[in-house]
Amino acid sequence: MTEERKFIIEEVDGVAAPPRARVEDETVSETLARKRDYLEGFLAETPKGLGANEPGGELYEGVVTALREIYDPEIPVNIYDLGLIYGVDIDDQAHATVTMTLTTPHCPVAESMPAEVELRVSAVPGVRDAEVNLVWDPPWDPAKMSDEAKLELGML
Repeated sequence: MTEERKFIIEEVDGVAAPPRARVEDETVSETLARKRDYLEGFLAETPKGLGANEPGGELYEGVVTALREIYDPEIPVNIYDLGLIYGVDIDDQAHATVTMTLTTPHCPVAESMPAEVELRVSAVPGVRDAEVNLVWDPPWDPAKMSDEAKLELGML
């Protein structure tokens, strides 16, 4: 038993067009000119009160760049994107403190990697001296990796 459906088609001669929206306060050129001025000012503005030793500052970014040049010997990804760097702190006297971990406590580079990090960070122009704190808590896991590192390793 199938149910039969019927469609009713209604023919019309025409439909009235809907009214157009109108803005009468300003012209199109005035509207576009205001937007351009806003964008020019926005793009020219620089962050205020950003110190060199704060994230985004010149010294901080120099340290991060140096960390991105150090690669894990077993994994073809730099230690920063691998998520081994937990923190970078630079005080007002340009003393850099890097808090980092390793993939496991039994990592073959457990003795040499912190020394290399300290050497590379202390070589950044403007850094007075560097200290590396190796921590195991919280333990490293693959979720700490950047998307770029996951993509490089085929995990994304």
